[in-house]
Amino acid sequence: MNMPYTLIQADEARLGLIVLQTDESLERDLRQLIPASVNLLVSRVPSGDEVSEETLGQMAQNLPASAALLPQMQRYAAIGYGCTSGAAVIGPDRVAALVGGAAPTDHVTNPLTALLAACARLQITRLGILSPYTVEVSDRLRRVLSENGIDTPVFGSFNEAREERVVRISPQSIFSACETLAPRGGIDALFLSCTNLRTLDLIEELEARTGLPVLSSNQVIAWHMLRLAGMTDAMPGFGRLFRDH
Repeated sequence: MNMPYTLIQADEARLGLIVLQTDESLERDLRQLIPASVNLLVSRVPSGDEVSEETLGQMAQNLPASAALLPQMQRYAAIGYGCTSGAAVIGPDRVAALVGGAAPTDHVTNPLTALLAACARLQITRLGILSPYTVEVSDRLRRVLSENGIDTPVFGSFNEAREERVVRISPQSIFSACETLAPRGGIDALFLSCTNLRTLDLIEELEARTGLPVLSSNQVIAWHMLRLAGMTDAMPGFGRLFRDH
């Protein structure tokens, strides 16, 4: 027996997210940072177990297909591509073109674009960076930041190429690294690079320990997606910088 039904108009706020196949952290963090009233829809993009400029660049081939797997019936206020180093290698403009050409959205962002937007808003020009990755990968990120007016005079890395190990770097190791980097001075804030590095729950304590504002890849992309969607960024979890500005 066929049953009658009616359709409703979907008027919810909608954000899209493309997560790396190997990432175990970004979805969890964004579901903490983005209000439950927002429908966060997620797709995955194939990515290598080891992070190198080659494996990062290869993601460009798969980004359109990954974006196309997001439900297509309603426009997205913003779609985020969740890879800091991938955005640096592929290029933010190309990422936006690849994703925006395959899914209906008003805006495309990524952690690198989001970091630049956050630095502009907060008048940050000198960053200390903690990265999990090799020098080759980290140097590309630092060059792109420099090209956009952000110096990175203080830098440290765990020099780890395997994502399965990056996600399991301990909080104690992150605290120790930041407490080593912060006293070197001459920086406006610390940036914890990589969406797979588990840093979100550490930000407030790191700010207290170092006396510096602390930004992370997952924090800034969530903030930027909400900002592009016209939503407030004054929410718990975004650190004192975003609460105070």
